[in-house]
Amino acid sequence: MRTDTGRAVRWFHLMCDTLVAALPLGLSRVVAPTFAGYLVVSGFTFALDLVVLTALHGVAGVALPVAVTVAYCTAFGTSYVLNRTLNFESHGAVGPQLARYVVVVALNYLIFILGVTSGIAALGLDYRLARLLGSLGEGLFMYASMRLLVFRAQR
Repeated sequence: MRTDTGRAVRWFHLMCDTLVAALPLGLSRVVAPTFAGYLVVSGFTFALDLVVLTALHGVAGVALPVAVTVAYCTAFGTSYVLNRTLNFESHGAVGPQLARYVVVVALNYLIFILGVTSGIAALGLDYRLARLLGSLGEGLFMYASMRLLVFRAQR
């Protein structure tokens, strides 16, 4: 099993290095491969969120608030595991990392998903555009938090 995991990690890092190397305008000098990995993981977990939401609410008829919550928790749990294992290749203790991750996710939800989106919408921008702008801040906040707080290198 360890060799399968090691192989998957090597493949993931090679893919991220290749994506960053292909960036135009010299961006490959300033974009970290872990940022590319974060974007890949985030895209996957966003799709997972939508699949779970659709399966629960659209197919099984589960109440929307319950379906949204289960889908959101599934996506963020999967994001934690994939970022820890593949992207940041962390070997730190799971307990403290998971506790920091839960705090980061809660802050992300309050600040960006609710706060920024609601604030921008209150200024008159369409709620969908407000959510899109909020998600840009959310993505940068989550990446920086994972790299600097959650999965920081242990010294």
